[in-house]
Amino acid sequence: MDPLLDPRLGGLQFIPCGEDFNRMAPALHPTSIRRVRVAPMDIPLLAPFGISRGTLALAANALVTVELADGTVGRGEAAPFPAFNGETQAGTLDLLARAANWLEGRDAEDWKGIGTEFRASSPPACGAALCALETALLDAASRSRGVSLWRHFGGAGTELETDMTITTGTPGEAAQAAKAIVGRGIRIIKAKVGGAGGVAADLARMAAILEAAPGSPLILDGNAGLGREGASELAAGLRTLGIRPLLLEQWLSKDDLDGMRALGAETGWTIAADESVATAADVRKVARRGAAQVVNIKLMKDGVSGALDVVGAAREEGLGLMIGGNVESVLAMSTSACFAAGLGGFGYADLDTPLFLAENPFQGGYSLEGSRISVAHIMQGHGVLPADLLL
Repeated sequence: MDPLLDPRLGGLQFIPCGEDFNRMAPALHPTSIRRVRVAPMDIPLLAPFGISRGTLALAANALVTVELADGTVGRGEAAPFPAFNGETQAGTLDLLARAANWLEGRDAEDWKGIGTEFRASSPPACGAALCALETALLDAASRSRGVSLWRHFGGAGTELETDMTITTGTPGEAAQAAKAIVGRGIRIIKAKVGGAGGVAADLARMAAILEAAPGSPLILDGNAGLGREGASELAAGLRTLGIRPLLLEQWLSKDDLDGMRALGAETGWTIAADESVATAADVRKVARRGAAQVVNIKLMKDGVSGALDVVGAAREEGLGLMIGGNVESVLAMSTSACFAAGLGGFGYADLDTPLFLAENPFQGGYSLEGSRISVAHIMQGHGVLPADLLL
């Protein structure tokens, strides 16, 4: 019998050689999971974040911390948005706490396999929790290997151009936000439509944005809050104002693919699918129906592995790529930036939500100058660490 020091057991252990040793050796691999911690992460916002179907007053997120046998630590963030798909912080924390009970001893390099098991044992709306778990595992494994996530995803590039969002509100608030966005050096404005007040209120807000930032391309995001009649009325009003949007993002219900196709034909404008697409199967359905020309990929929808499948399907179907997110800190946003830049081919980026947070509990991550996001300086994982280095 050969002695082997097993740090998980706290002393000198005698482990049999041969077949029994080979069976037990994987548990001693440097990327074996030693410990998993799950905690709520509440981050105040500078102002409520409103979309057509609800308002978020607080980023009620969750943090997953994974420690490996070699001492490496990886972190992942869950950002559930109840108005988006019904996920809540409480439900997310419960799912992640359950997973922590069976993760010890597993290899973080098998993040896809672990993610598959997690998905199979969870309810359908588990994307934010899955994203946090897979991100933490990926971050830990890539840090252990000394590799950045943007290189892990292919190293195709290191830069993206992000837009910045104007949430639902008054025309005055929209004008003020548009001026601030331009003042930051951000070129593309993404404005939410479909909120309280109907089409007239949306057109008043768009007119205010046009006056405040006349040269800014507009992405108009309805978050599935408009009906067909309202969408046609809004499109006609935009034409009257002389506005030709860069994208119409998910104005109609996620299941109204025929309506999306008809809206594109009616306006001649590019349609982006968001709520309609969470999986690769959704991509193929959207493409077959001619419902959209661009898909908005969010890691929070179906995890990192699911997002990779969506990218593959979108490329096969000839659809354009957009990277987005929920209301996330720089941790999740940096992961998405590494994902999109590393894979390459993303024509649109909406990775601005750290700018809406009143506090930043982290250090590091992507750099932002004007609208230019860069991940080139990230050497390991997603490059984000807790601000106090205590978590």
